[in-house]
Amino acid sequence: MIQNDARATPARLTATATIKLPRLFLLGVGLVYIFAALFFRDPWKTDDVAGLATMLTALSGQGDHAMLLPQIGTLAYAQDGPLITWVGVFFIKVFAPIFEWFTSPLDAAIIASRLPNLLWFGLLTNSIWYGTYLLGRRPEAQPMQLPFGGEPNHKDYGRMIADAALLLIVATIGIIWPMHETSVVPALVAFNSLAFYAVARMLDHPLSGAITLGVALGAAFLTHGWVGALPMMLAAAVVFWPHTALWAEKKWLAVSALICATMILLWWIPAREFGSYWAGNYRSWTLDSLGWPQLDALARTGRDLPWFLWPTWPLAILALWRWRHWLRAPHILIPASFAGWALLIALLATAPSEPEYSLLAVPCAILAAFALPTLRRGVVNTLDWFAVMCFSLTAATVWLGWIALQTGWPDQISRNIARQTQGFTSHLYWPAIALAVAGTIAWIILVRWRLRTRPAGLWRGTALSAGGLITTWLLLATLWMPALDYARSYRDVSASLAQALKADRQPGECVRTLHLGVGQRASFMVFNGLQFSFDRQCTLVLQQTSPSRVRDGTAPYSTGATVLWQGKRGPDRHEMFRLLRLPPSS
Repeated sequence: MIQNDARATPARLTATATIKLPRLFLLGVGLVYIFAALFFRDPWKTDDVAGLATMLTALSGQGDHAMLLPQIGTLAYAQDGPLITWVGVFFIKVFAPIFEWFTSPLDAAIIASRLPNLLWFGLLTNSIWYGTYLLGRRPEAQPMQLPFGGEPNHKDYGRMIADAALLLIVATIGIIWPMHETSVVPALVAFNSLAFYAVARMLDHPLSGAITLGVALGAAFLTHGWVGALPMMLAAAVVFWPHTALWAEKKWLAVSALICATMILLWWIPAREFGSYWAGNYRSWTLDSLGWPQLDALARTGRDLPWFLWPTWPLAILALWRWRHWLRAPHILIPASFAGWALLIALLATAPSEPEYSLLAVPCAILAAFALPTLRRGVVNTLDWFAVMCFSLTAATVWLGWIALQTGWPDQISRNIARQTQGFTSHLYWPAIALAVAGTIAWIILVRWRLRTRPAGLWRGTALSAGGLITTWLLLATLWMPALDYARSYRDVSASLAQALKADRQPGECVRTLHLGVGQRASFMVFNGLQFSFDRQCTLVLQQTSPSRVRDGTAPYSTGATVLWQGKRGPDRHEMFRLLRLPPSS
């Protein structure tokens, strides 16, 4: 049973530590976070451009039932559900004509396709804040009562924990770039946060919580299939275990299950009937996506996950230890269940990547927030100093690299950057520089505030971590975006390939591919509408290979084929493309 003696809680806190965080700071952090690097850049491989390609395929009407079944041209993109395609198509139809007044139709569609990210980010932040607040104000989560009083009241304590959770999710390194892509990750994180909020809401409003939970689970399935929805489903079931606070509300899970099943079936029944090719690929992908843990996959997860979840995972583990006698309390049980099942699915995934890792971000941020009131003041101050030093160093590094790019000094740094941006001509973009300067000044003001005022609010460390990461992100999005876009965009390569096909392709001649990646296929389709056949009799072949294999003569069709065109991104030393014409008998 849960022990409700407040004196046994590991949290130690005074009322002064729960002083209210200025709402304008939270609003500013959120706006800078989501708007920096969201617009004014090309889509990059793989998930970013693939998501846009499914939207454009559905809009064009060329794909086979592409509104029901995500496709990249004629290629089934079976690992994702249709939800982000539906939302993206809606935003492109509504807003792209407006943006076409100022830019090209393609760029207008790219801008419109990223507007849903504002929706996903708003859903994420509101859900994690309110869900954490509902748990933080409960009696089980309250700090120890002080001998002479002075402990915070329930609402102030809950608000402080919610503020910290929001800042910690913003400070999570691994999700900051995916949250700006037209991929499943922003929507998946948002629905994961909504499912967490729904379970927390069921503690006091079970019907509204159950309805919200059913919508969140159904939407997660329509976003990333069973791999995306299963961890949430299992977590939602486990928190209704006997002898927990939610056990009495278990009957409302039937409402959630009915809503979720209805949403899935309303899509799957027509999708299965109208798209046997896609449905077959979907079943194959689902069956192949999970299995017994493989050593290489485990090693990759062990290498990537700690960086992806920094800085929340150490604090999340600490929270589980400090609150170990309260594991059945809702404020620990609910986020721990979401984190545990997400981790298990990530370990069982045959090819774990950002979608699987991202499901850990929200529960780890919430657990980390509940670890903060258990820390001693000296530890909190140490974390503050670490954030100040770490992000001041990263901001200075970004500035130094940009100076080297523009001036050629320092020499060694300039040479290293030149190798990564071969062929790029740098220009000064004064509005971007002004934004970078303003962001740097804001960071200096934040650090100065921390050093001079010695604030008592327990959220100060999370504010520094979130502010530091956003400052670094803003500098990259302003100073470095032209160079990053040059290095990672396929726009120029695609245009060159399209021109070669226009000049050398004979009437009725089809083009097939060899070793062409999904991201590259999607890029060629997005930028120039290029479609490729699966007919093995096509005599034109677009081959993806490497410069070293071409030099060594080990690339396929090195003999007997006519090279009509070859190209690559300027700084890429490991990837190139060749358009070949084969003899009719090949």
